[in-house]
Amino acid sequence: MPEGDTVWQATKRLHAALAGRVLTHTDFRVPQYATVDLTGRAVLDVTPRGKHLLTRIEGGLTLHSHLRMDGTWKVFAPGRRWSGGPAHQIRVVLGTHDRTAVGYRLPVLELIRTAEEERAVGHLGPDLLGPDWDADRALANLLADPARPLGEALLDQRNLAGIGNVFKSELCFLLGVTPWLPVGDLPADRAAVLPALAARLLEANRDRPVRNTTGRRNPALFVYGRAPRPCLRCGIPIRVADQGDGSRDRPTYWCPACQTGPAPTPAHRHPRL
Repeated sequence: MPEGDTVWQATKRLHAALAGRVLTHTDFRVPQYATVDLTGRAVLDVTPRGKHLLTRIEGGLTLHSHLRMDGTWKVFAPGRRWSGGPAHQIRVVLGTHDRTAVGYRLPVLELIRTAEEERAVGHLGPDLLGPDWDADRALANLLADPARPLGEALLDQRNLAGIGNVFKSELCFLLGVTPWLPVGDLPADRAAVLPALAARLLEANRDRPVRNTTGRRNPALFVYGRAPRPCLRCGIPIRVADQGDGSRDRPTYWCPACQTGPAPTPAHRHPRL
C-alpha cells in the first residue's frame, strides 16, 4: 500500500533513472493527453510531496501523479520485459536512451505548468519526509478539529502529508490509543510526541524494501495485518474494523488491551473477525 515511504522510494528510483536525461519516447495512454509528445525535452528532477510525485520536465512542465491504493511506477533497462501489470493498465511511458519508466494503474495523472504545482499539492500539510516538515504546524492542524477520530485526522493529508493506513494503525498503537479516540482527548504528553514519532517511523522506513516498526525481522509490524494473532506486548488477539465515513472505509487494526479509547462494537467489526 503506497504511503509516504514507498512514494519516496518510487521518486528516488524515477529520479535516478530520468533526471538529467532527454526523453526519446513518450506515450500517454489517457484520453486527455493522447496527443502529447514530450520527446526531446529533458527531465529536470522527480520530487515527492506527501503521496504525490512531481516529475519536472524542461519547458516549465510537471507531470503530476498519485499512486492511491495500487498505482506504481516501474523502471526498466533496454530489452527487459515490462512486468508491472497487463498492458491495458499502463497510463504513461517515459523513455530515455537507457531507461524506460512505466506508470501502471495511476488514478491521478495530469500535465501541468510547473509554476502552477501549488494547484495540485498546495492543499497538503507539512510533508513528513520533505524539507517543509514542521512538527508544530502538523500538531496544530490535527488539534484544530478536536472531535475528529485520531485515525481519520492522521489520514487527512491536509493535516500532515505521508501517513496511510499502515502507519496510522502502527502510530496509534505506539501512542497507546485507539484510532477512534477524538483528537482532543489525546493526552497532552502523547500529543506532544506524536509528530516526531510519525516522522521517525517514515524516516526509518524510507529506504527499507519491507516496512518495519517493531525492530524485529518477524513480525515486522505491531498490529497492521495481524488480526486475530496475539499482540506482541500483551498476547490479547489483535482486532480489525473498518474506519471511515462510509465512502472509503479502510481496515484498521488495534489491540483492545494496549490501546485505550473508543472502538467499534463486535457487530461493526470487519467481517474477517
